[in-house]
Amino acid sequence: MASIDWIILCATLIFIVVYGIWKTRKSSGMENYILGGKEAKWATVGLSVMATQASAITFLSTPGQAYHDGMGFVQFYFGLPIAMVIICITFIPIYHKLKVYTAYEFLESRFDLKTRTLAAILFLVQRGLAAGITIYAPAIILSTIIGWNLYTLIVVIGILVIIYTVSGGTKAVNVTQKQQMGVIMLGMFVAFYLILSYLPDGVGFIDSLKIAGASDKMDVLDFSVDLNSRYTFWSGITGGLFLMLSYFGTDQSQVQRYLSAKSIKESRMGLIMNGLLKVPMQFFILLVGVLVFVFYQFNKAPVFFNPVGQEIYETSSADAYRTVEDEYDLLYLEKQKIYTSVAEQGLTPELTTAIGKINSEEKVIRNKAKDLIKTALPSVETNDKDYVFITFILNHLPKGLIGLLLAMIFSAAMSSTASELNALGTTTSVDLYKRSIAPGRSEKHYVFMSKMLTLMWGLIAIGFACYGTLFENLIQFVNIIGSIFYGTILGIFLVGFYLKWIKGNAIFYAAIVSQIIVIVVYKADVVSYLMLNFIGCALVTLLASMIQVISKQKSKLT
Repeated sequence: MASIDWIILCATLIFIVVYGIWKTRKSSGMENYILGGKEAKWATVGLSVMATQASAITFLSTPGQAYHDGMGFVQFYFGLPIAMVIICITFIPIYHKLKVYTAYEFLESRFDLKTRTLAAILFLVQRGLAAGITIYAPAIILSTIIGWNLYTLIVVIGILVIIYTVSGGTKAVNVTQKQQMGVIMLGMFVAFYLILSYLPDGVGFIDSLKIAGASDKMDVLDFSVDLNSRYTFWSGITGGLFLMLSYFGTDQSQVQRYLSAKSIKESRMGLIMNGLLKVPMQFFILLVGVLVFVFYQFNKAPVFFNPVGQEIYETSSADAYRTVEDEYDLLYLEKQKIYTSVAEQGLTPELTTAIGKINSEEKVIRNKAKDLIKTALPSVETNDKDYVFITFILNHLPKGLIGLLLAMIFSAAMSSTASELNALGTTTSVDLYKRSIAPGRSEKHYVFMSKMLTLMWGLIAIGFACYGTLFENLIQFVNIIGSIFYGTILGIFLVGFYLKWIKGNAIFYAAIVSQIIVIVVYKADVVSYLMLNFIGCALVTLLASMIQVISKQKSKLT
């Protein structure tokens, strides 16, 4: 990295931290600390909601997902706009009417304390894990690619977030996320423009889409009903809908964003803004990944993007790996002949067929390389999707812009981590400490404890990140964690909203049994992880209804 890159990166991160502390220097009291004084306008709410979900994992992993598998991942978000409408109609008015600090306070008023506590604990478990991964993901990738020390990166990201989140609470999170989203989107638009400018003369944007289409990268919609297929239209509007309902409707890291709004109207407008912009934003990020794929059709890509794979040269499989690389080099020369013809003649039917054929052959060679690495280096993750975009950034962007794109990645990591730590500290303080451990203390005491608990969760997240491990594609890992727990939590809330005849004991035991079943189903790997959201929610509803009916019949007999 050049000096200008370091200057841009450091200046951006320091500005965000200092700005967050300065803007919230006068905050005091529980409502100010936890809900930002309920002063946020709809645009702030909308940007904060988007920034909370758009972690560094999104901007590192999603382009790599598109590079390998195409645009189909966007179907994951198809249920989001529908979820926003349902939350605006049902969830938001109830939360505002009860004047809650957390979503889980509603559950005690509707059911009982043990149900509130159970839901809060389920949230703390899954979000605590996710917070660690949110820090770990960019740190492991950046340390591998750039050579920075992994643990130093983890601590730097974690400490920067802790400083302004503990200092200013929700308001600090809200005001910094506006700047972070600006940096993030500027970085993505710059990358998009530069990729197009790097393509050969005669190959424009439309030509790029045609080239990507010839390699099956532009298949946006999949209407198949295969339950093992992760991303289809049906899984998006069913499993994806239930995941988004639970995430935006019951996850405190999101609920706290729109509870900080001035009014119900401002909360609703912020979520509608997210519903309108989120799918196009994800489509655009995937499109950047597709364009990176097109760029590497005219420029040589690594046979394996994770540089740790280079350690295979120090093993007994080195010669076999070099043979695979030779195959890859020969194929690349053949590919250049095809793409030279594309640049000169345009994309003819014959060239389209040739592109599809040669990319299939390239995939076979890449799989050979991965198999060799897996055998020789069992500890190395052979799914290299997370390294595609950062490799392009560091190898092909000019000085100065590398710093901007790295600032984008750090900003995304900080924005989502800040929301998570803020929510973890709030939930622990309000739902556990204030309610069950130390009730009746002063407001000043609870603000202090909220800060200390936020600090505690920040240190836990850093600790977990230091011992984290890669698990498939990182964006999938975070979504898998959520899907395991979100269905159960959503089921509790939906029963609370719509099935008034079901009482506390029934929902409590139904939730415990359902969570165990969901974990068993996930371990058995019989359905796409997205469907776990629907399964968990349906199980809670069904079991709670059955338990309540049985309980009612028993009471009649006695």
